[in-house]
Parts: sequence; C-alpha cells; structure tokens
Amino acid sequence: MLDVLQNHLALLIGSAFILGLLIGSFLNVVILRLPVMMEREYKRDFYSYFDTKPTAQEQKELNKPFNLILPHSHCPKCQVEIKPWQNIPVISYLFLRGKCGSCGTAISKRYPMVELVTGILTAIVVWQLGFTWQALAGCFFTWALVALTGIDFDKQLLPDSITLPLLWAGLLINIWGAFTSLQDAVIGAISGYLSLWLVFHIFKIVTGKEGMGAGDFKILAAIGAWFGWQVLPLVILLSAAVGAAAGISWSIAAGRDRNLPIAFGPYLAGAGWIAMLWGDQIMSWYFNISGLSS
Repeated sequence: MLDVLQNHLALLIGSAFILGLLIGSFLNVVILRLPVMMEREYKRDFYSYFDTKPTAQEQKELNKPFNLILPHSHCPKCQVEIKPWQNIPVISYLFLRGKCGSCGTAISKRYPMVELVTGILTAIVVWQLGFTWQALAGCFFTWALVALTGIDFDKQLLPDSITLPLLWAGLLINIWGAFTSLQDAVIGAISGYLSLWLVFHIFKIVTGKEGMGAGDFKILAAIGAWFGWQVLPLVILLSAAVGAAAGISWSIAAGRDRNLPIAFGPYLAGAGWIAMLWGDQIMSWYFNISGLSS
C-alpha cells in the first residue's frame, strides 16, 4: 500500500484529503471542548487553592466526566447522542441537510467547514512535500494550527497544551534537520518568543494596554522552532498585514468597537503555514525584485 501511494501522486493526495477530513472532525471536538476542560480545571484549582467549596450544582458539573472522548457527541438541544453514520465528515452534514436528525435543530456550518479546510490543507501539504516524513510532520503542524485558530477565534486563547508541545516538537524533528538545522531552530524559538514579548512590553509602556497575549509569543516561537529564525520576518510581516487588513475590514463592516481585542493567533498560524510550504520561494522572489540577491 505504501508503495502504491508513493508511486501515484493523485491517490496520495486523495488519501491525504480523506485523512484530513477525519482529523478535521476530531479537531472540531478539540476546538469546542478544550477551552471548557481548561475552565473546569481552573475552577478546581481555584477551590483547592482558596480552600473553598463550590455550590452543589457546580460540584455536580465538575464531577461529570468531560474530556475529548466523553461525553459522546450529542445534539446540544435534544441531547440525543449522534449516531456513527451521522458523524461522517461533511457527507453527514449534507445528508442531514444541516439539521439534527432527531429534533431538526440547525447544525453550525462551522463543523463541515473545519473538516473541509483541514482536508484541503492536508492535501496541499502532501502535494507540496510529497511522500516524505517531512510531509507527515507538516500535517501534524497543520492540524495543530487549525485547532489553535478555531480556539483563538472563539475564546481569544492559545492553549499551552497545544503551543508548547508544538514548540518542542519543532525542536525535536530538527535534531535530524527536517526543515532546518537544530541551531537555527533553537535561535528561531528564542527569537520568535522574544520578538513579540518585546513588542508587547513596548506597547504596554507607551499605551498602558496589553496589545496581545502570551500565547502569541509561544506560537511564533513554535514557528521559529519548526522552520528556523530566517522565516520569522516573513511570518511577522504577513500576519501583521493580513491581520491589520482583516481587523479594519471587520471594524468597518460590523461597526466593531476598535478597543475590543482581535485574535492575532490565526494570522500568525496562517503566515506560519505559508512559510512552511513557500517561505523560501517568497523570500527568493523578494530578494530578486529588490536587487538584494547575490
């Protein structure tokens, strides 16, 4: 089977797309449940630290099993458990016409969108990197970014339980030079974190406000750990440009208060993903048109 995939690019890309759809279904669970799991953990820590007791209702909720597996997926309105055939990525949504099979409640379009986007991104990674272990690593990197993007859009939160393992994984795979040398990966991790940390503190001194969260430092550090310090200027420029344009457009279109925070993690994630696949080509193109090439 591996030989067949290696020798037939179309089959390899198609298989990657299907795998991405399945992973996307799981990422929907991560995006929805991980912030709730963190909130429950914060509450337990709070009651333990201050030696206080929750209300009976809170204690009942905290005692219920809640993780990425339990409780099983169910309709939030009628609480009926979703059957396996109703949980096929994208296909089930289309078959059910976007409604719960039990009570008819509309299903969020985001679920099939996350599945489809994950499938497409996975297929692109495999198409660009081929039948290599770098492609496999790139898929894991992509899936982590999708999860972080969804959570940051929802909660303006980039969980350490994803960003820190992603950072360490970048350093680990570059021991064998998967995407860059280990030295460049270590410098990239340090530079990525400190660059945004410095911007954060300068902004706070000047304005008295916090311009971003520490999660943004960690995701840029992770990108630096995966692809080296050389990609960081590109990532920062791309994410800042797209983030500023999106923020302004959103403010104008929705009448959004300019003082309300906007998630920056998704733009860093998108720029990091682009840098993984086309960073070298983009920088070579820039150096050529600017006359900086040797």
